[in-house]
Amino acid sequence: MAVYDDFAKLDVRAGTILEAEEFPKARKPAYKLTIDFGPNIGIKKSSAQITSLYSPEELTGRKILAVVNFPPRQIADFMSEVLVLGTYSPDGVVLITPDKPERVQNGDKLG
Repeated sequence: MAVYDDFAKLDVRAGTILEAEEFPKARKPAYKLTIDFGPNIGIKKSSAQITSLYSPEELTGRKILAVVNFPPRQIADFMSEVLVLGTYSPDGVVLITPDKPERVQNGDKLG
């Protein structure tokens, strides 16, 4: 069983997707995302398996939540630096997004 201290080790931050592009080299359908986490964390990249419910065009400008303190992970020829958070639904992964995105700044910490 996980304890609160396990959860507290995760650094979950808000960011804005700047760019989303197809990632044909990934084993499972995915996008390469470029995400702005504000001045303290900066721009990070992520591979996200969210192709069944989102197009690249609708992802651009969207606020998301991601774990920013996992070690980078090599996926094909791409280094994924953060883990974008979502829930597994029958139709595919649904992104976890802030309820009031206009009030959330890039880099805001989940708390």
